[in-house]
Amino acid sequence: QTRRILDRIVGYKLSPLLWKNVKSGLSAGRVQSVATRIIVEREEEIRAFVPVEYWTIDAVLHTAGKAIPVHFWGDASGKVRLNSEAEAMTVVNAVNGKRYTVSSVKRASRHKAPAPPFTTSTMQQEASKKLGFQSQKIMKVAQELYEGVNLGTEFGGTQGLITYMRTDSLRISADAQEAAKTFITGKYGEKYYPETPRIYKTKAGAQDAHEAIRPARVELEPAKIRKLLSNDQYKLYKLIWERFIASQMESAVLDTVSVDFTCSGYIFRTSGYSVAFPGYMAVYEETEEDSARAADDVAEVKNIRLPDLSEGELMDADDAVPAKHFTEPPVRYNDASLIKMLEEQGLGRPSTYATIITTILSRNYVKREGKAFVPTPLGEVTNKLMKEYFADIVDYGFTAEMENELDEIEAGKATMQAVLSSFWADFSKELEHAEETIGQNSIEVPPEETDIVCEKCGSKMVIRNGRFGKFAACPNYPTCRNTKPLTANGEEKTVAEEKPEAVETDMKCEKCGAPMLLRTGRYGSFWACSRYPECKFTKPRVRDTGVACPLCGAKIVTKFGKNHTVFYSCERYPECDFSSWDMPVNEKCPQCGGLLFRKKGKNLLVCHDKACGYSRELPEGETSEEKEES
Repeated sequence: QTRRILDRIVGYKLSPLLWKNVKSGLSAGRVQSVATRIIVEREEEIRAFVPVEYWTIDAVLHTAGKAIPVHFWGDASGKVRLNSEAEAMTVVNAVNGKRYTVSSVKRASRHKAPAPPFTTSTMQQEASKKLGFQSQKIMKVAQELYEGVNLGTEFGGTQGLITYMRTDSLRISADAQEAAKTFITGKYGEKYYPETPRIYKTKAGAQDAHEAIRPARVELEPAKIRKLLSNDQYKLYKLIWERFIASQMESAVLDTVSVDFTCSGYIFRTSGYSVAFPGYMAVYEETEEDSARAADDVAEVKNIRLPDLSEGELMDADDAVPAKHFTEPPVRYNDASLIKMLEEQGLGRPSTYATIITTILSRNYVKREGKAFVPTPLGEVTNKLMKEYFADIVDYGFTAEMENELDEIEAGKATMQAVLSSFWADFSKELEHAEETIGQNSIEVPPEETDIVCEKCGSKMVIRNGRFGKFAACPNYPTCRNTKPLTANGEEKTVAEEKPEAVETDMKCEKCGAPMLLRTGRYGSFWACSRYPECKFTKPRVRDTGVACPLCGAKIVTKFGKNHTVFYSCERYPECDFSSWDMPVNEKCPQCGGLLFRKKGKNLLVCHDKACGYSRELPEGETSEEKEES
């Protein structure tokens, strides 16, 4: 309750200020404002970044008919960074034409433990990286899996497939641990289960009301129920199931090797590992971090195969090859990395991450370029204003501390009145100062520039918003009034994307008898009178499904609603009110004799009579989605 009141105080007081001084329809919030700041500051880092030149050197050594790629590492004093072509060529000239000596061979075994089961945060991060899902979609699909899916009589009917998906706890119940042990030992063998059950420590401050996210029944393997789930449900369930099973398994054992080769005082290196015992990796491997690795770092080679090498052994080599590189700027945030940043800074709670991202996108503070978040001019102006007048609201430490105080209220260690009073004492002063001074400064949101060049005056066109969405306009308006339509991705529409010409037909207008034309509108193609605007008669273009209406016997036709959604209805609508999202087929239900339908989004034939409940799987590869004929 305190969190809700606090959010409303901030939102109700700051939003009108933004409407008045920046742009109507904007909003501000405790955490969304900080999230916007994170993305803006990353963009500022990228703009300020100055690439630095550096060089790498690679060579290929030969022994016993095998080639070994090696990478320049340094010399006896340690790792050496080559900052220029001259430095690189000094090394190349010193080693080319000479033999290399094996100076060090290090072999070892290391145990790699599995990752813990999912929390809300880690599920969103991993599903973003592995499946490419956006945070809002992840939570939507997880909600569907939690609320329940009809698995048919074979698997027990409708049931929830995962535990509650809003949690930051790593706790697993004893029953779930025992079920996992039974499954693992039965399918993989005793050696794949650790000597004692794995217990993962939940971080301090986490709410432990719910378990970690896990499958409700481990025996429901993803492959067994794949045909009963949508594609998105299957992918996320498989991820959750595999992560949980792996978290209860034995560690993997990796045989590692690192070999140094010396030539003319310079050290070249190769390293890698092979899997001696897969352990949990037989089920699942966590996605590696997207950290930017410099080209002069020696990367570990997976499943490396090196011949037996002895220290002091001499090896022939091909000529060393230098290569020029430049340091890379920090990468932009995506769903996974932004959620990780919010969690690390203690900003927001697991249940709010998806909402935060959705809000800053919908308010146009940030936009997506591919999977990355990029601040808009509006977001940058708003962030600047917030930092200048409401520094506490967008301060990482202050926002995180406020979350801790809210948790203390929940734990009974603080009172709502004390926390709200303390917050309002400072916030009200900032608000009063902003209301008095913010209007004295001109705040203008710069338009977003495009790469489209105005052919009339040569200026780069900017993005404007109109009644029907975004369009490109000349920045020299009203001197130059040139505009261009844009696609949904903000790119210039090509001639092929423009509305096609009307096509003459043999149909006659039912109102005036004139020829009808086939035209294309916002929601697809339709028939229109050729005498428009004198005659405004139109008729939707429909497609006969070949199936008779079960209510009146007329034809069932395919129709298209808003957003190009497909549905099916009787051609006599509205006299006959039959309609369905599922596609009717020319097949009767073997149990009740009623009409069968192809379930939308699934490979299932179903009967719509609830008392019957008949369903049957369709052959793999068939789909329930219909597309309009061109």
